[in-house]
Amino acid sequence: VQLVESGGGLVQPGGSLRLSCSASGFTFSRYAMGWYRQAPGKERELVASISRRSGTTNYADSVKGRFIISRDNAKNTLYLQMNSLKPADAAMYYCYAHCDYYYWGQGTQVTVSS
Repeated sequence: VQLVESGGGLVQPGGSLRLSCSASGFTFSRYAMGWYRQAPGKERELVASISRRSGTTNYADSVKGRFIISRDNAKNTLYLQMNSLKPADAAMYYCYAHCDYYYWGQGTQVTVSS
């Protein structure tokens, strides 16, 4: 099982980034997916989640209206479109897969700074 995040980087406040999470080693379409983030000295926060067939999405209040989670089951890939980024969004972002078990990626760093 492997989850590999990409797309992080440095962006100015107000900018956008699109994170991707490429999955392999399990049946992607059978797993709910999502993104967590964790900033230094802060608790891990669930950012967004999406059901197996994209019928249900959920967002943290802090990102509602700015972030969009999506998935492409044909490509075994999860996405997080992040718009209107704020310094408070800076963190390590981790994707996860959940069915009977949780699988985690290694994370991708997002830095929001001018």
